[in-house]
Amino acid sequence: MSRRPSSPRTGSPHDGRLLENVFPGDWQNPEPRARYDLVVVGAGSAGLISAALAAGLGARVALVEEQHLGGDCLNTGCVPSKSLLRASRMVAEAHRAQRELGLELAAGAAPDFARVMERMREIRARISHEDSALRYRDELGVAVFLGRAHFSGRDRLEVDGRTLRFKRAVLATGARPASLPIPGLAEAGPLTSESVFDLETLPERLAVIGGGPIGCELAQAFARLGSQVSLLHADAHVLPREDRETARVLDARLRAEGLRIEDSARIERVDGGPQAACIHYRSSDGAVRQLPADRILLAVGRTPNVEEMGLEAAGVAYDALRGVHVDDFLRTRNPRIYAAGDVCMRWQFTHAADAAARIAVRNALFSLGPLGRARLSRLVMPWCTYTDPEIAHVGLGRGEALAAGIEVDSYTVPLSELNRAVTDGEEEGFLKILLQRKRDRIVGASIVAPHAGELIGELTLAMLTGQGLGKLLDVIHPYPTLAQGIARVAGLRAKERATPALRRWLKRLIRLRV
Repeated sequence: MSRRPSSPRTGSPHDGRLLENVFPGDWQNPEPRARYDLVVVGAGSAGLISAALAAGLGARVALVEEQHLGGDCLNTGCVPSKSLLRASRMVAEAHRAQRELGLELAAGAAPDFARVMERMREIRARISHEDSALRYRDELGVAVFLGRAHFSGRDRLEVDGRTLRFKRAVLATGARPASLPIPGLAEAGPLTSESVFDLETLPERLAVIGGGPIGCELAQAFARLGSQVSLLHADAHVLPREDRETARVLDARLRAEGLRIEDSARIERVDGGPQAACIHYRSSDGAVRQLPADRILLAVGRTPNVEEMGLEAAGVAYDALRGVHVDDFLRTRNPRIYAAGDVCMRWQFTHAADAAARIAVRNALFSLGPLGRARLSRLVMPWCTYTDPEIAHVGLGRGEALAAGIEVDSYTVPLSELNRAVTDGEEEGFLKILLQRKRDRIVGASIVAPHAGELIGELTLAMLTGQGLGKLLDVIHPYPTLAQGIARVAGLRAKERATPALRRWLKRLIRLRV
């Protein structure tokens, strides 16, 4: 199948520069080798890491991509979304400075949305050289094929009229925004977490469907940029993967910033078109309500890309919900083919795709030796939701621990007890660590704070290396920082262990030695 035509998404010159890197219109696919050591299908995060790592180890590698190198992360995910979130935070800080410091802003001052989006596009284009087809071909020695891959056997696939034979392959085709079978929704032309970055004008009224990380991040960003935002979701609280205590902090912040949030909402139908829609939904109290919106943003999860690749011919098992079926070694039912990233994993994060790609390549290329025994289940996986405040987590939550038969003790320090949070005026949030009862073993941690994604790394390292709160208490953190909260949490356990009997014994020891 021939590849899709390349053209800028908008009139921005930055989009043209982006496409020159990740989908050059004049690209000529190479003549295939007789056989590749590794063929990688998909050039998102997992695919790019797989190809670069394998080529760096000396393998003969082919990389196949139908759309744009860089995948979701570069083109429609992490890079554009974090650029937008940073712009919206700048706006929020300016308004806060007006309230707290008397900074003078002109009446009705608002950001230029077109400039916000152009800044995002410039950043995306600037970063895109790292994922460019030329870099992978000329610097890394990877044979790059642009076009749709279709398996024609257990050890070969077709792309752009050419046959690529392989010893091993990695499927890394990622996922796409999921939809909902709501009557009238398609006719309303909803935005997705991909198409939202093509906007040129700010929607006056934006309805966001979905209360997960993507929905919450974009809802807060657009509200700060000037949209009247309503957030509807079917769960009992936003961020259903997090516990209620964690979600409550974000819920309060979003409402304080003017967002309308409808928990446990059941959408029945949508009337109207892309510029004037009306959502009919049943609220948590059972009443049927209407919500008018200029645009709808659908953010209800992602669907793995498994269709029209000939996976049956390759002997690869899959389904539409879970994606490609893999074992703990990321191996499919066909022992020649592995998979990594969103197409096969419940952890749908760029850093998870990166880690999984390393496992897949290691096992694919060295399956018969001691190096090829890496397991997905051995990863200690942190994640972060980049709202303000950020919400980061690693390991198990209390409910998950109890379900696994692990009794835990919980230690929490609110941000309001940390001097850095007080000086910054950002006291909403906390640091919480779960410890296995009667053992100094960290089983999970949650942080709700500015830059929580940076703070969670220390706790991830502690879990990975088996260090407990006793060792973290010995770590010296600069003052004043939010990271001191980790030592404060460790101090809670130390104080708890200082029983009256122990204190009496220490008191006698001191008196004997003085």
